[in-house]
Amino acid sequence: MIATPDRTPLPRNFFDRPVLEVAPDLLGRILVRTTPDGPIALRITEVEAYDGQNDPGSHAYRGRTPRNDVMFGPPGHVYVYFTYGMWFCMNLVCGPDGRASAVLLRAGEIIEGAELARTRRLSARNDKELAKGPARLATALDVDRALNGTDACASGDTPLRILTGTPVPAHQVRKGPRTGVSGEGAVHPWRYWIADDPTVSPYRAHVPKRRRVDAPPAGA
Repeated sequence: MIATPDRTPLPRNFFDRPVLEVAPDLLGRILVRTTPDGPIALRITEVEAYDGQNDPGSHAYRGRTPRNDVMFGPPGHVYVYFTYGMWFCMNLVCGPDGRASAVLLRAGEIIEGAELARTRRLSARNDKELAKGPARLATALDVDRALNGTDACASGDTPLRILTGTPVPAHQVRKGPRTGVSGEGAVHPWRYWIADDPTVSPYRAHVPKRRRVDAPPAGA
């Protein structure tokens, strides 16, 4: 018999820990997105850790900017960024206030509100693909920069909240290199996922962009 997931909100001190502790502990937790059309709930199945100024792969590696300001805390807030000129990605801030670190939510299983998620993910071939990848996850949950800075630990009416869910046993957690990260940050095995879960996204190593042979020289 499968136990019913715990719907108790995660406290802020859950996030006030080192990012490499928080990231694998987020697997199996539930993210609830409240929209005017109704709620969408997602069971987190894949994440990546980013350790701020200790991590060449992090947006905060070179310090604080208007873009990454939310990453510096307080913990338990949502950091949303825009990438490739078309997609949003969602992170949960962790660690002590003033020290940047965050966990990217890479994939999840929609367990409530799938009918709403489908209206935003028309290209998904089945429900397992609704949130299979960080941009797909944000799209399915209708997350954009308007939600940047949202307190996921706040009480009362909030558009995003993290619930206890059902934590994943350690023997079911896998880890490996982060997807698409280049340079020194590519070596860190800071991607965590639930073993054999069909909603986990495929791993893709970073592929440097190559100039076309017939392209004019830079500055021409």
